[in-house]
Amino acid sequence: MRINLASVFVDDQEKALRFYTDVLGFELKHDVPLGEDRWITVVSPEAPDGTELVLEPSGHPAVPPYKEALVADGIPATSFAVDDVHAEHTRLTALGVRFTQPPVEMGPVTTAVLDDTCGNLIQIAQYA
Repeated sequence: MRINLASVFVDDQEKALRFYTDVLGFELKHDVPLGEDRWITVVSPEAPDGTELVLEPSGHPAVPPYKEALVADGIPATSFAVDDVHAEHTRLTALGVRFTQPPVEMGPVTTAVLDDTCGNLIQIAQYA
């Protein structure tokens, strides 16, 4: 058994697609129209056949309060592994990304938390 899909709820799918591809560096895997919304998945360029991240529309009534509560408490919706948190923090800051937590070393892991501009906090993590 392996993880095939993971989702992050986004306020605006087109804006999310631009952020996750143009800024974070993921690659578009699927973009299928489904009525007013789309089935959009992105993948790591390092693993194009690996786990897909679904940029899920936030239309369900339970989603906005859930996302707002996570953000209010500073809880990331998900976490992405990176080779060097400090380098990614520098690169993304230069692209205008807002971080709610700069790089912090916590034993064998270094993390930072960013705002994905679509209603989520996203953690990046480097494991020793």
